[in-house]
Amino acid sequence: MPPLESTQKLAIGSPCPTFTLPDAVSGRPCGPADFAGKPLVVAFICNHCPFVKHIRTELARLSQEAAARGYGCLFISANDAAKYPADGPDAMQAEAAEAGYATPYLYDESQDVARAFDAACTPDFFVFDRAHRLAYAGELDDSRPNNGKPVTGASLRAAIDAVLAGMPVAGVQRKSIGCSIKWK
Repeated sequence: MPPLESTQKLAIGSPCPTFTLPDAVSGRPCGPADFAGKPLVVAFICNHCPFVKHIRTELARLSQEAAARGYGCLFISANDAAKYPADGPDAMQAEAAEAGYATPYLYDESQDVARAFDAACTPDFFVFDRAHRLAYAGELDDSRPNNGKPVTGASLRAAIDAVLAGMPVAGVQRKSIGCSIKWK
């Protein structure tokens, strides 16, 4: 299946959708309210996607830096686990431990949260400011599997830096590219 570009319909300045989902690692419910007053990175990912596997180390690094840098981070899998068991909660828990994710890895079984974000692919990134208004919706960086460019997280990191500084995100926001979310 060819890569899919994010459809990104959530407008810059839009409020973060309100939700609470179970964390596959801790079992506790979690959502944006747990990061009130902090910038928030929301990433739709999954375990089996080659685009996500390609950036896995950088995802872990971003999640590990979040608390020290003062932003929240939530990873969400919305894939249909009945058809893609590698993306279900048990596999998510194992992946989070193996990859070193230091953030909740939430399971969106109903896919309602993915729809609220208009998420289309994995990975799909959203950065919200301290008031949880959308400041960035785009790619991690310009690296893709087999394109020879290093995974740096440059685009997402620039957005996080701008939001932490209280500034608007500068430049063009290039859409994420990856595997389609596996809808029910």
